Amino acid sequence: MEEDKKALRIVVRNEIGVLRDVTKIVADFEGNITYAQTFIIKYGENAGNAMIYLEIESGDFERIKKEIEKLDSVLELEEEKPFEEVFGKRVIIFGGGALVSQVALGAISEADRHNLRGERISVDTMPIIGEEELAEAVKAVSRLHRAEILVLAGGLMGGKITDEVKRLRKAGIPVIALNMFGTVPRVADVVISDPVMAGTLAVMHISEKAKFDLKRVRGKRI
Repeated sequence: MEEDKKALRIVVRNEIGVLRDVTKIVADFEGNITYAQTFIIKYGENAGNAMIYLEIESGDFERIKKEIEKLDSVLELEEEKPFEEVFGKRVIIFGGGALVSQVALGAISEADRHNLRGERISVDTMPIIGEEELAEAVKAVSRLHRAEILVLAGGLMGGKITDEVKRLRKAGIPVIALNMFGTVPRVADVVISDPVMAGTLAVMHISEKAKFDLKRVRGKRI
């Protein structure tokens, strides 16, 4: 199924029922929507209109395109590569600014090696502090498309952050924590002292070509 996945970028008028009309056409021609994103365009010539992005597998894709183009509300339609082929798997890094930058250094350097060999791995970072703010950010990772692993970089994390780390791991996304104070290291998959190594191993874990498997060191401190 993955090999047959295709994507559409559709600019439409910001009107009630447009998304319903588009998705009905996909269903009518046996298409399965595996990812959908919609938002109001803020800038440029289409400001005020809406963007619908769909990733579709199976079905009569060419017929789906033609029928969607016929809708009065559709202004532009273009076939795109799915995000997995453009940005690939995502490493997410949260925490204190200085430590986040060091984790990112390791992750970006390692991702560069893999991407040069044909893989697609991207690195997302957000320096953020505060228990409430970090807990909310960790909670949101499970809603991020293509997020494969989270690295938490800081000196002290616990409380609500720990609760959200537990939930995230139950959702199937592994968590690497730096060696820090608080209860987060107790519930993370692995604790790593060196931030650069943490970023490197995060990329190696999600890579299809690297041989590092986080499951083999789960519960350990490195």
